[in-house]
Amino acid sequence: MRIRPYMESRDYEYVEKWIDSEKIHVLWCAGLIPYPLNRQDFHGLLERNAEEWADSAYVAEEDGTVIGFFCYSVNTDNNEGFLKLVVVDPAKRGMGYGRKMLELALQYAFDTTGTEQVQINVFTENPAARRCYERLGFTERSFTEQVLFFHGESWGRYNMVIRRQDLDRTRNAERTD
Repeated sequence: MRIRPYMESRDYEYVEKWIDSEKIHVLWCAGLIPYPLNRQDFHGLLERNAEEWADSAYVAEEDGTVIGFFCYSVNTDNNEGFLKLVVVDPAKRGMGYGRKMLELALQYAFDTTGTEQVQINVFTENPAARRCYERLGFTERSFTEQVLFFHGESWGRYNMVIRRQDLDRTRNAERTD
């Protein structure tokens, strides 16, 4: 697997296909753009995030097939990275592809951008994603109740963080198991 910059002309169709329900859409983008996903709204969000937060969009490829998408930025004030809009092809979920994509994203964050730690947010309604992040070495930094309301449900949000040594420790523990 490898990660590369997102290219609208080649990659949008994958992301659009993966966001196949309103709940997945809200879990993915926190309702920042309307459902169903469309090219104009999606690229407007990417552009706003690039301008406001210096986000860059990436895809993960396996054997030439796009299997995941995420955005990444660095807050230069505190040297902290931020992963956002993480999504994996539904046909690949639960098979380790998301974890591998995030390992590559974290390797990029630590080795190329030189961040000291990386944060990610996950809603309470997405326990599978939270377990994936925890297996990588992310730990809960904070929890906020009732940050989003979806069809009468109140969702909380975990802010999770990982430092390079946490990722290294997780990798080393797996090698000795």
